[in-house]
Amino acid sequence: MQESRFTPEELNDGFVVAINLEAKDGEAEAVASILKDLVAPTMAEPGVTLFLPYRSPTNTSQFFIFELYKNEQAWGAHQETVHFKEAIKELLPRVSKRERVPFVPYVPV
Repeated sequence: MQESRFTPEELNDGFVVAINLEAKDGEAEAVASILKDLVAPTMAEPGVTLFLPYRSPTNTSQFFIFELYKNEQAWGAHQETVHFKEAIKELLPRVSKRERVPFVPYVPV
């Protein structure tokens, strides 16, 4: 994988969505697989800067996703893609918690 570097200004310019997921009992590996498969097509979207899923090493049923879009419209466009719709159809029945919190920069760049 090619290493990417971003400046603080680049990472503070855009629309961020922080997502917390908790897999239902017995569903953690399926959730992990769905998120893994979502990375490449999401990163290929023109409005996406970063799409980074994480998994807790202390509670493997907990996941966190850091999404950085060029703007809020790009987040909306992401939710209209076929790969997102297919993933969410598989994901939602497998999670007991899904919290999505959008953020914008509070310090101008």
